[in-house]
Amino acid sequence: MTAQGEVLLVGAAVTAPGFALTAPISFWGGVDPKSGTISDPRHPEHGTRLAGLALMIPATVGSSSAAAILLELVHGGRAPAAVILHEPDAILLLGLIVAKEMGMQTPIAIRLDRDQFAALHGHELQISESGLLRSA
Repeated sequence: MTAQGEVLLVGAAVTAPGFALTAPISFWGGVDPKSGTISDPRHPEHGTRLAGLALMIPATVGSSSAAAILLELVHGGRAPAAVILHEPDAILLLGLIVAKEMGMQTPIAIRLDRDQFAALHGHELQISESGLLRSA
């Protein structure tokens, strides 16, 4: 499968396993910045390590602290390889923008309709700098 996403934040091309969350996530209180895992016991993907994944997020659950958690994940080398959002989330993306401004290597961020997530989940994805996703 091939899909064209809209680049929200430029990043390097990457090949990573596609992982689609099945429920919205709150990074603040829902993701442990020290381990990089989903820590919310109510989340269907509880315990999943985010590092290195092409993480497809159907929606986020509010807190302005989400940016700080994502920044910590980038700083600690525990961030997803790519962040793929159904809708742009300015707060979440702020964490990546700050990391980039601090000279850290940040994952590419892309907008892609969540209706395409299921077809990409579980596949090794090649993601270009222009936001083209190909399942390998």
